Amino acid sequence: MPVIECDPDEARTRLVDAGVTVREGNTDHERWRADHEGATAVAYDDKVVVQGGNPTRLVGVLQGGGGRAHVYFDGASRGNPGPAAVGWVIVTGDGIAAEGGETIGRATNNQAEYAALTRALEAAADLGFDSLQIRGDSQLVVKQVKGAWNTNDPELREKRVRVRELLREFDDWSLEHVPREINDRADELANDALDD
Repeated sequence: MPVIECDPDEARTRLVDAGVTVREGNTDHERWRADHEGATAVAYDDKVVVQGGNPTRLVGVLQGGGGRAHVYFDGASRGNPGPAAVGWVIVTGDGIAAEGGETIGRATNNQAEYAALTRALEAAADLGFDSLQIRGDSQLVVKQVKGAWNTNDPELREKRVRVRELLREFDDWSLEHVPREINDRADELANDALDD
């Protein structure tokens, strides 16, 4: 449960600017509450406490962010198609800024790879990063997003369009294919989600 030491009025303004609805608190001690992407922020006099199963995006909105980050993504599917999951990590010079892993239902490996990249880009946008160096071990996704390869699969084409829309939110980005061992944390998060 992340606790963010901050001015609750500034945090409220940041949430409202991001389009998050803020409502009155449930008790006399709570200044306000806000729900976003499966998490709830509760403001007190000098801090905001974030609760819920997926606090990353809400924490990102509250903290502002900015600057450059390295993004790693990986999707996993057992059966191809079969049960699938995603894993992603956002790293800065200070260490891991955010990471996540979750199941996404039934999907092919390529669909899971695209879903992982989408989740990572959404989190990076919420954290306010301006510049991204993105790395993944799916050559297909990297080549398709960069325009070197095309796809005849309508679903993958739609996912590629979504990724390109998200990339427009950043001032600068690069995308490269890396070996699985360089992408090990994202891979671990995806497989852990499947194992759970």
